[in-house]
Amino acid sequence: MEKSFNELDFISGSILLIDKPLDWTSFNVVSKIRSALCHKLKVKKLKVGHAGTLDPKATGLVVICTGKETKTIDLIQAKEKEYVATFKLGATTPSFDLETEEDSSSPFGHITINMIEESLKDFIGEIDQIPPVFSAIKVNGKRAYEYARKGKELELESRKINIYNIKIEEFNPPNLVLRINCSKGTYVRSIARDLGTKLGCGAYLIGLRRTLIGDYNVDDAYTIESFENNIGLM
Repeated sequence: MEKSFNELDFISGSILLIDKPLDWTSFNVVSKIRSALCHKLKVKKLKVGHAGTLDPKATGLVVICTGKETKTIDLIQAKEKEYVATFKLGATTPSFDLETEEDSSSPFGHITINMIEESLKDFIGEIDQIPPVFSAIKVNGKRAYEYARKGKELELESRKINIYNIKIEEFNPPNLVLRINCSKGTYVRSIARDLGTKLGCGAYLIGLRRTLIGDYNVDDAYTIESFENNIGLM
């Protein structure tokens, strides 16, 4: 850590790096940090926000801003992100991840690492990506996932994103682990869907960890427990 808690002025403004646990929302993290700090500092209100939503089924880096540092949220959100993602080949789900049950399966035994490497070349650079229908994108004032969870048909427009690099970390069929460096607005679930389509076997996301946001590294982040311990709440 670059700073210890006794050197941070949370009220005037500070930046905290948190390693989000599985099944927590980013809002859960903000709420927990705000509650802990208000209790510690003996204040009723404190401005706290996060610089980039991370799905509940993902773990890893969430940048928390307090006080005047909340004004930097947009700048931090715009920075390059890095994820370590695990895809399952040979099956699909409606949500492109573990939120929903598998709805199709296909043979995947013929897929080789060379086939994957060739397919991934088409994902590098500026590309058009269609977001998942199970996402928080607003459509007519409602979140897309609200329509999707009710089984309603929904077509989302594609968006321009940048994928700077994709590296194969491990291939142990049917699981494929990728390290992905990408721009704001990238849906890794959609990469799983599109790669599965390109390979002809289907794929969906079964694990996701955000490791970097710009120069902020999850290796420098506090867990919720270590954060509470360091400010004297445990």
